[in-house]
Amino acid sequence: MVRSAIRKVSMAVLAPAMALGATVGLASAPASAAVWNSCDQWGNTSLNGYKLYNNIWGSGAGSQCTWANSGTNWGVWADHPNTGGIKSYPNSTKAINKTIDSLGRLTSNYNVSVPSSGAYNTSYDIWDSDHQYEIMLWVNHNGPVGPIGTWQANVTLGGHNWDVYKGTNGSNQVFSFLRTSDSNSGTVDIKPVLTWIAHTKRWMPGNEVIGDVQFGYEITSSSGGLNFTTNNLTVSGG
Repeated sequence: MVRSAIRKVSMAVLAPAMALGATVGLASAPASAAVWNSCDQWGNTSLNGYKLYNNIWGSGAGSQCTWANSGTNWGVWADHPNTGGIKSYPNSTKAINKTIDSLGRLTSNYNVSVPSSGAYNTSYDIWDSDHQYEIMLWVNHNGPVGPIGTWQANVTLGGHNWDVYKGTNGSNQVFSFLRTSDSNSGTVDIKPVLTWIAHTKRWMPGNEVIGDVQFGYEITSSSGGLNFTTNNLTVSGG
């Protein structure tokens, strides 16, 4: 699975680069001028140790713009039609590049403001370095969206209670953890989640290198234009 500015193929087939139509102004940006913004399909930049992606990767997408005041404070305005299939995954990415077993800790704090309409999930997307395994942690979701695979268990890990699903998208294994009650802010201790996958379930080896931890919004529809704001997001590990 290709990883750069391109979001992975997950629940839809990766579409070729598309003309996105007229550029949309950033009316949703905060009053203070953003230090970066992009309405480009694959627009990206690096800020404060994080890489930000506009990342419109699905077919049938509309318009979308991402702005950032920093690597940890950024947001998205998206106007995607009310049709099925994931349209985009705007996100910030933190590189980790350590094995599961060698990680002493891997934690994240999040605080978001998300719309009450539309179809989307707010999620961490965690990848091993060679993209054989994908771990998704959904902290909230809205509308007709769902994970890949079948239900496996209900577990409490990393400070949250999750419903766990396991499946494949045809290119890699996908382990999805859906928080049983939506949350717009909190702390996730990611290391116990990885340890449970590797050593309790033995779904992936403990010496697998965790490459990137991404956090963002997997948007299926946001007709009329909706705002998604990451008030604060930090990822730390070592």
